[in-house]
Amino acid sequence: MSATPIPDQVPGQFTLVLHTHLPWLAHHGRWPVGEEWLYQSWSAAYLPLFRVLRTLAAEDRRGMLTLGMTPVVAAQLDDPYCLDGMHRWLANWQLRALEATTLPEPLASFGIREYEEAGRAIEEFSTLWRHGVSPLLRELIDAGTVELLGGPLAHPFQPLLNPRLREFALREGLADAGQRFAHTPSGIWAPECAYAPGMEHGYAAAGVDHFMVDGPSLHGETALGRPVGETDVVAFGRDLQVSYRVWSPKSGYPGHAAYRDFHTYDHVTGLKPARVTGRNVDSDTKAPYDPQRADKAIDAHVADFVGVVRQRLISESERIGRPAHVVAAFDTELFGHWWYEGPVWLERLLRALPEAGVRVGTLRDALAGGFVGAPVELPPSSWGSGKDWQVWAGEKVADLVQLNAEVVDTALSTVDKALAQTNTAPTRDLVADQILRETLLTVSSDWPFMVSKDSAADYARYRAHLHAHATREIADALASGRRDAAERLAAGWNRADGLFGALDARRLP
Repeated sequence: MSATPIPDQVPGQFTLVLHTHLPWLAHHGRWPVGEEWLYQSWSAAYLPLFRVLRTLAAEDRRGMLTLGMTPVVAAQLDDPYCLDGMHRWLANWQLRALEATTLPEPLASFGIREYEEAGRAIEEFSTLWRHGVSPLLRELIDAGTVELLGGPLAHPFQPLLNPRLREFALREGLADAGQRFAHTPSGIWAPECAYAPGMEHGYAAAGVDHFMVDGPSLHGETALGRPVGETDVVAFGRDLQVSYRVWSPKSGYPGHAAYRDFHTYDHVTGLKPARVTGRNVDSDTKAPYDPQRADKAIDAHVADFVGVVRQRLISESERIGRPAHVVAAFDTELFGHWWYEGPVWLERLLRALPEAGVRVGTLRDALAGGFVGAPVELPPSSWGSGKDWQVWAGEKVADLVQLNAEVVDTALSTVDKALAQTNTAPTRDLVADQILRETLLTVSSDWPFMVSKDSAADYARYRAHLHAHATREIADALASGRRDAAERLAAGWNRADGLFGALDARRLP
């Protein structure tokens, strides 16, 4: 029996980019929106993704993917309170699975598999994650398995942000990554892939030499990275033809009938024991999940995606007359949280691509390999609906845009005055620090996104106004000369919002 022939090496390079982000959820509600969202994403997406990456690293596979990790999600994955909460959540998951084993079939068999999966997660979490995500990710970066992308503190929609706060959030965010991972990123995932003309100069000043935009920002010309304006800062565009094969507004692999259904719960145990079954099938009539059926679908979708990437590299290289670069980019939480089978698909894909003659590398590898074209002027853009700013600046969120502007003005003027009075002090001003911390949480891009998409909109408005209230409350006390009251208020809010411990208001430009 002859060996399977090895496919010809295709020109160019393929890069997979994952963007890992959740808003600050610790201490702000549990269910249906709040810490539960964090723990579900951690157990279903982050744990299995790092399991995959550690396996690939152990095989000395380098340049497997470019991983964006926002400072706000890293803060939660390192936070002792969140680590304790996650451990309890995993134990509760195992108890719920145990309860399922006592129920009638097919739920009992499903419970057995879930019980084993929860046990594996508990063991892994207890041994590998006890000090948070930082040591794990640092190992993967050191091994060359992943390239780290950073980002500004608390994920603000940068085009609408006061330039002073925009610069501060970016520099502090990059420094935060440097402290956690012993690597300061030179590439970022700009929150929401949002861009306004001129932002490239701020990136260059902060030491950023490449960033992500969506394909339409480059008018669909994503086959090469493009220096922006007169700078050396390179924009890489998401290839929608390839990316949408996996996850699109209307279709994609996760909706296949064999995969686990995200929306269908068993109301006794809270587990998800059904498969998608069909697009128009009611939850109570969905078929039981069948792992073997799902496994066959994973293999089919790996083969399909490899074929799509090969063909895209060949056709784009022919079109531009030189080896092309193809970037597929997704939210990390798609793989495992939204699409249960996603992590397995990822591992098989990252093995299958090189076997199919596809060169896999990071964005940093693409820069080093010369996959860069002519300079370009980018339009105001994002990866949201319409590829413009409407999700974060449209009529539905006009009140939040106004709120953000007012809160930022209050915060900056108050902090300026406070620092002017204490500029001879050798220590930090913890009141000013907390004002900026609450301001950054107020202007998180998550809140207008959730309102525009009508996804837990009430929670999103509550959070935006809560952090705005905290900012104003502390600032008012400080402005009226009640320094002691301002210190008490800042300390109180810090108990819930104590993330970014190294944030230092004295570095505000």
